[in-house]
Amino acid sequence: MSRLESVGVPVGAHVSTSASPVPATKIAPRHSALVRATHWIFTLSFLALLVTGGEIVVSHPRFYWGETGNDLTQPAFKIPIPASRRLVPTGYSYVLPDQNGWSRYLHFQAAWIAVLTGLLFVISGVLTGHLRKDLLPHKGDLSWRAFSTVIGGHLRIARPSEAEAWSYNVLQRLTYLIVIFVLFPLVIWTGLAMSPAFVSAFPATVNVLGGQQSARTLHLFVSLALLLFLLVHIVMVCIAGFRSRMRAMITGRVVTQEERT
Repeated sequence: MSRLESVGVPVGAHVSTSASPVPATKIAPRHSALVRATHWIFTLSFLALLVTGGEIVVSHPRFYWGETGNDLTQPAFKIPIPASRRLVPTGYSYVLPDQNGWSRYLHFQAAWIAVLTGLLFVISGVLTGHLRKDLLPHKGDLSWRAFSTVIGGHLRIARPSEAEAWSYNVLQRLTYLIVIFVLFPLVIWTGLAMSPAFVSAFPATVNVLGGQQSARTLHLFVSLALLLFLLVHIVMVCIAGFRSRMRAMITGRVVTQEERT
């Protein structure tokens, strides 16, 4: 077995030797151009959603359960921050600047960009086999021993090996699948359930959730779960090697051990 195969370089990759007349190294990219493009477009739209969503929450940081909820309704819970509207009772003697107008417009625009980009990623992933090869866990990895090994490495904050730069471990694969096929559909669903136009055409989508205010509350919790995923993702990228992971997602290339030293 060659060194490149031992560290997980794709079998079809070709690397020139010293006797080869071609000096350039030809190795298959870690991420395809489409994956890299959709990753960064989605990242920008997701950051826009976080900023604008936070501003929308500031306009009314009280959450209810059911169909209705307003300034005079007892909330299920409230976020302990001042509102940007004086009519919203939050217990503070001052209000924050009201940016609710532009934030709502940008929130909806960024949401559509995220949805279309996500659909492009999923469709291309199915057609090219990216989801099956890179995200579906292998049968042998779905065991307690495999899980404990990966979790133990994370708890020890162990830096991944060079081979792991070319593939995801079982915990990463399951996490990405949950985010892509559970959390993102839920955040889209609950977001649409707050739209009067959408609900008038498809009332069952909000009735299943218990009402528009229930949809708003669920939308908050799913968004917080996605934010937690983003923070953990950034931390793990830094632990695994920020330069190597960023380079792989920008250029497709992985930083090798020789380049690190």
